[in-house]
Amino acid sequence: MAPSDEHRNDHPGERTAHEPIKLIGIRETPLSVDEVFRAVGDDAAGGTALFVGTVRNHDGGADVEALAYSSHPTAEAEIRRIAEKIVAEFPVRALAAVHRVGDLTVGDLAVVVAVSCPHRAEAFEACRRLIDDLKREVPIWKHQTFSDGGEEWVGAC
Repeated sequence: MAPSDEHRNDHPGERTAHEPIKLIGIRETPLSVDEVFRAVGDDAAGGTALFVGTVRNHDGGADVEALAYSSHPTAEAEIRRIAEKIVAEFPVRALAAVHRVGDLTVGDLAVVVAVSCPHRAEAFEACRRLIDDLKREVPIWKHQTFSDGGEEWVGAC
């Protein structure tokens, strides 16, 4: 079994079957960086990488006035599938990923992901893969309304 799949110690009653996926979610309520960071805390991790995606006030040179995210009913399961892939490829001690849906305003947190690993390099790499794959593969769509009256749907966020 890979090191990320099992935690052992030399004491009676040792733990087996370490589950590194700690938090996965699609939420209509504000996200918490603290919640995600706490979820990936692990005494065996020497490095934790955290990414926070926020709603910005512009896109492609246009001022963003309003933004809404919507998701397919399978979105949470897709985040879990991606998390399982990351856990299989990296020595992940703990992983968390949450994405917001609904109406958001400039400055709101849209997505928060974090990964803890034994070392910083693998934590950075695993976290980057997690957010990149989530953005590319999870069926979450962004609808932006611009101050000039224009609007745009963005395929996957």
